[in-house]
Amino acid sequence: MNRARCDDLDYIQFLIAAQAVFSNTEAARCDPRVGAERPAHDAYTRLLRRQPPDSAALWAEVQGCIALQEGMLVLDDSTLDKPYARAMALVTSHWSGKHRAVVEGINLVSLVWTAGDARYPCDFRLYDKTHDGLSKNDHFRQMVAGAHERGFRPELVAFDSWYASLDNLKAIRGHGWTWLTQLKSNRLVRLDGSGNRPLAETLIGRTGSVVHLKGYGWVQVFKIAVPHGGIEFWATNDLTMRLESLADYVARLWHIEEYHRSLKQFCGVERAQHRSAVAQRNHIGFALRAFLRLEYYRLHSGVSSFEAKARIVREAIRSYLAKPLYTLPSTA
Repeated sequence: MNRARCDDLDYIQFLIAAQAVFSNTEAARCDPRVGAERPAHDAYTRLLRRQPPDSAALWAEVQGCIALQEGMLVLDDSTLDKPYARAMALVTSHWSGKHRAVVEGINLVSLVWTAGDARYPCDFRLYDKTHDGLSKNDHFRQMVAGAHERGFRPELVAFDSWYASLDNLKAIRGHGWTWLTQLKSNRLVRLDGSGNRPLAETLIGRTGSVVHLKGYGWVQVFKIAVPHGGIEFWATNDLTMRLESLADYVARLWHIEEYHRSLKQFCGVERAQHRSAVAQRNHIGFALRAFLRLEYYRLHSGVSSFEAKARIVREAIRSYLAKPLYTLPSTA
């Protein structure tokens, strides 16, 4: 058997450097090797098809960058836009917070560890219930259980109201962890021995109130006014949490949005042109590993991902200007 002409790092470094086109053909064209050592685009195609489509490689790289006994675990999903896909695997209809509408795309569920200014993805799943029979909540519980097996002992696990089902809350409690989430206004709670009623009709104190969540048990609930006149209900199984601590945790939750934006803007995660499910899964896995490198570089150099990508382009432009390809004959 002939040896592989390209490997994981070749494709990951291509994703970091590429600006607009993220295809196997472009990866081959950009490869700096020459002659017989230079891989053809088929070599990159085979790379994306032969790798096992799981998150083990991501964990192998990220575990040296995090502290298992510190920080928060944040779980959220994002839709990778595929508006023109007609024959691409994994593409289904999903709600997009970016477009505020249901769009066609691939749903990526990520588990992100964050402490201080760091935001490192530790695990991920792709929603594909048609073929694997798993819902987003099934993926949620699998990733939480996997994090527990890997030795995580976070300050808390945070997620939005989509994942605030009783089964999910009980699963986290079963691992001995603290959770923080939003609850929808129609969730039934009991206060002061009265019957169950929706949160929206329950008197919540200015600094929070301990209430009985139907089907779960006692939780601490905070009622927070948000811009444009909205109300959010935040809940936790930490009955001693103070309002100041809640505000700090909610501010840190924004890191998951920064992670999603950087992953899409700088790593080409949603721009792959592959049709097969295994190639899409591996491309997305490689994009997360590209993000790891940009994030590590940002934290240790102080250089943003935007500037890091800009430096790559800047050096390429300087090389071109030193010896331009396109010139006209001299008229002198």
